Amino acid sequence: MLFSYSNVLVFAAVGIAFILVTLSIGALIRPYAPSLNKLSSYECGEEPVGSAWMNFNIRFYIIALIFVIFDVEVAFMFPVVRIFKEWILEGRGVVALLEILVFVLILLVGFIYVWKKGDLNWVKKI
Repeated sequence: MLFSYSNVLVFAAVGIAFILVTLSIGALIRPYAPSLNKLSSYECGEEPVGSAWMNFNIRFYIIALIFVIFDVEVAFMFPVVRIFKEWILEGRGVVALLEILVFVLILLVGFIYVWKKGDLNWVKKI
């Protein structure tokens, strides 16, 4: 029983040693030449203007969250689509198709709700 735990400890030790060795080699090899240009903020090739402590439009976060939600839910459909042909050959194709259609319908209802609520508009009318 202790042998099983020793395998885990050896694996963890090798992993930690690998990380430490690669970071140490990188610290020895890479050049160190700090300058004001290297220490300045860089954003898309533009010089920073103003303070970094400014408020962003909350609409950006809402649209990003909506995208992530729908993107992840659509990603759940790929495994089903991958084995759908096998389900048809096994006789479970109709049930699987209905499940996929219900899933897409739930996504569609959520999308319509978000659209009607106006959360997809960048400038929301009050």
